[in-house]
Amino acid sequence: MKFYALPAVLALCAVAATGCSPVASIESAPDAGNPDCAAVMVSLPDKLADYPLRETDSQSTAAWGDPSRAILKCGVPVPGPTTDPCAEVNGVDWILREGDDTWTATTYGREPAVEVIFDPNEVASSTVLVQLQNAVSKIEPTRQCLSPADTLELDQQG
Repeated sequence: MKFYALPAVLALCAVAATGCSPVASIESAPDAGNPDCAAVMVSLPDKLADYPLRETDSQSTAAWGDPSRAILKCGVPVPGPTTDPCAEVNGVDWILREGDDTWTATTYGREPAVEVIFDPNEVASSTVLVQLQNAVSKIEPTRQCLSPADTLELDQQG
């Protein structure tokens, strides 16, 4: 009987340690199984703008806050050239798409690509991009965004 008590206590402790936040249900990205995503996932911050990292139900995804204030997916389609704004933050290029309620930042020049969707009223874009830089930089860059000056030079050469 004593042998059964220890596993029951350990199971109870494990449930208590996970907290009360429900598991975030997030659809995984098409290339979520890419091995480079594993390096990103183990390097994610435990908090993003003071919102704790939550458990998710799919591979290569993360969520911070309850309800989620930021959602990350590794393995999204790699963006091609775009006219959307691109910002370089601590060596990582991000394509930014501003929506009414949420913003989406997608890495540029890294394969697989990483996408983070966040509420800019709850989490500043500068906070998101700076705090995720360490994890995202685990994927080596292959391209970089062009600055407006770079594109003017290309026009003048062409």
